[in-house]
This record gives sequence, C-alpha cells and structure tokens, in this order.
Amino acid sequence: MILSVLSSLLLLLPLAGRAHEVTPTIADFEVSDGRLALTLQLNVEAFVAGIDLDQRSDTDSSTRSADYDLLRNMPQSELGPMVRLFVEDWLAELQVEAGGPVPLQLEKITVPPVGDASLPRSSVLELTGPLPDTALYLRLAWPDRSGAVVLRQNGVPQPYTGYLLGGGRSPAIGLKGGAEQRPWEVFQSYLPVGFDHILPKGLDHILFVLGLFFLSTRLAPLLWQVTTFTVAHSITLGLGALGLVTVNAALVEPLIAASIVFVAVENIFARRLHVWRPVVVFVFGLLHGLGFASVLGEFGLPQGQVIPALLGFNIGVELGQLTVIALAYGSLGYWFGKHPKYRGRVAIPASMTIALIGSYWFYERVFL
Repeated sequence: MILSVLSSLLLLLPLAGRAHEVTPTIADFEVSDGRLALTLQLNVEAFVAGIDLDQRSDTDSSTRSADYDLLRNMPQSELGPMVRLFVEDWLAELQVEAGGPVPLQLEKITVPPVGDASLPRSSVLELTGPLPDTALYLRLAWPDRSGAVVLRQNGVPQPYTGYLLGGGRSPAIGLKGGAEQRPWEVFQSYLPVGFDHILPKGLDHILFVLGLFFLSTRLAPLLWQVTTFTVAHSITLGLGALGLVTVNAALVEPLIAASIVFVAVENIFARRLHVWRPVVVFVFGLLHGLGFASVLGEFGLPQGQVIPALLGFNIGVELGQLTVIALAYGSLGYWFGKHPKYRGRVAIPASMTIALIGSYWFYERVFL
C-alpha cells in the first residue's frame, strides 16, 4: 500500500514536467442579420493532434503528445492548412440547432506566433452559419473528446453563460436574450469547474494539501492548516477573479512549487504544528488563490452573477481538497496513523517524495 502511494507520487513528475496544461475552449456567439457568428478560442494544436481532451489535465499524458509538440512549434503558414482540414471534419460533430440544423462554415483562422512551446497557444476559429427567420432558440452540442467549453452569448440583454463538458448539450438559449442563468444555476455550473481544478487537474495543489496532511494525522493540526489555507486562497481568489489584484503567472507558479517544497521539508524535521506554520500556510494560501484566480479568469465570470460563480468555484475547490484529504486518511491515516513507525516509514518518505517533485517543478518553471 505504502509503496504504491509513493510510486503514484513519483509518476506525477513526468506528467507535469513541461506544464502542457489543457485549457478550456471559450466559445462566444452572437446573432446578427439572420446569421450566427461563433468564435472559438482554443488550443487548436491539441485538436489537430487528435488528443482526447475529456478528463485530461495535461497533453503530456497522451500518446500523441509528440505530435502536439511538433504542431506547437509550427508557424501559422504551416499550421493553418492543417487546421482547415481538421475543421472540415470536426464541424460535422459540432452541432448547432435553431429551428433545425445550422450549417457552419469556417471563415477565418488566427494562430498566434510561436512563443513558449511549453504553454498552450490560444488560436481563434471564426465560424458562421445562416439561421431561419423563425428561429427563437439555439442549442449547441459540444463534440466528444473536445474537453470543456465555456459558452457565452453576446449582444443581447441578460445573455447566457454556461459550461459544457465533451459530449454535452446546452439548454435552449433565447436568441433575443433573457437566458441568463439564475444564481443557483450559475453556482451549480461553476461548482464542477472548481472541483475539476483539484481533481484530477490540480497536481500541484494536491501535493500541497498532502503536505499538510503528512505533518500529523491528528485532526486538530490538520483542521487548523486546512482552514488557514482555505481562508487565504479565498481572499486572493476573489480579488484576482474580480481583477483587483493581478500577478504575473510566471512569478506565481514557481512560488507555488516552492510552497510545496517548504511544507514537505518542514514535515521531515517538525513533529508538531509550530506557531509559525499557520502563518506560512496562510501566505502560501494567498499564492494558491492567485493560481485559482488565473484559471477562473480563463472561464470568465457572468455579468451580474459574479458572487454565485465565485462561491461555486471556491466551494468546488474546497470539495476537491477535502476529497484529497479523505482519500489520504482512508488509505493511510486511518489504518497506519497510530502505528509507532508511521512517521518514519510513511510520513517522512512521502514528504521527501513531495519535496523532490516540488523542487523539480520549481526548477522547470524558472529555468526551462
């Protein structure tokens, strides 16, 4: 059991090595003069490479990651024709109905210049299609294997904003507006976004939470740390998502990796919760909150429904963290936590493994 857990932690190292993070597609649509204009902002190389983006957090975990890396380094002049060929087939799966099927056609492809090949490149596809004069509602079916999409309506009062997974279908969206989700619906739609950012996609946040867990299996120290971490990242999540605080991700991400190393190393030398530990956890929680805010910024917040969206995302994050703790306690703490050799044979080796992974991520995020 213990060896399998440690092996699983080690396997995370190559998985997150180059940070080819899977990001959601942003789909903005608007109706004007009887035509639908649908703009997709997406990681088009992952689509062209044929990577299954459903339930995937990193392109490196795909057997087609080498093809993806090759495409990431292509200029638009070379990648554009390949994207056009892909879209010709893919549009048959991207189904839009408005009083009948809406035939979509590709109008324009915009691929940014080649930059940091370790980060997703956000390309834009502009699609259009005719709408029947009698159409009052629109539905969109997002293709399987296409990952998540944030669907946003523009140009109408009370526009619709929703979140779909691969294979999902939107509700009937009024073309003249008024389809804005109620606060409870917004809360529900952002809840899985927060949870998904922890499980399965938040490997760095998972390791930080495990670092808190391995200090002690006693409930009081764990609750103090988790509560402190929650309060801290809730503060910066709200401030960052509202645009009141902006910090460069190139600075935040290495510091998050450093926070993982710190708590893991302290676990090795400390046998109890020292007075400075909650303060340190609070500071690191502020950093993790900025990381959460950058993710939420990619989705956007529905106008007039910011608070329900923030609450849904934040509670989703908390549920993900609690799930990590519950799994760790159920597999290790409950069975072995009171064993006299638990610290030497479980907590310290696990913390050393976490520290090594965090150190590698810090090096990768600063120097590679």
